[in-house]
Amino acid sequence: MPGSSALPSASEYLSSRSEEGGQDPVKSSLYTGLAYVVTVALLIAPYLVLTNYMVCLGLTLATAVVIILAFNYYISVAKDLPFRQRFIEMASISLGVAALSFAIGYLIRVFLGVDV
Repeated sequence: MPGSSALPSASEYLSSRSEEGGQDPVKSSLYTGLAYVVTVALLIAPYLVLTNYMVCLGLTLATAVVIILAFNYYISVAKDLPFRQRFIEMASISLGVAALSFAIGYLIRVFLGVDV
C-alpha cells in the first residue's frame, strides 16, 4: 500500500515536534515509518510464501510476540524499566485483539456461509 506508513510517521513527527528535549521530528518520523514498514512486512511474509492459512496465522502470531519481546527489551534497557510486566501486558493486549478479530472474522464467515 503506497503511503501506508504515512500515518504513523506523521503522528510521530507531530508528537516529536510538540515535545521538548531536542528530538529531531523528521528523524523520529523516518525511524517510526521504517519500523512500521518492516513490522508489517514481517507480519504478512508468511501469507506471501505459504498456502496453509493456519500455519501462516501461527507464524504471524509468533512473529508478533518476538517483535513485542524485542521492543520491550530495548525499552527496558534504554529507559531502565521492568521488562516482564511490560512484555506480558503488551503481548496479552496484542494477542487478545488478534483473538477477538479472528473470532469476529470466523463468525462473519459462518454467518455468511463463506467456504475457504
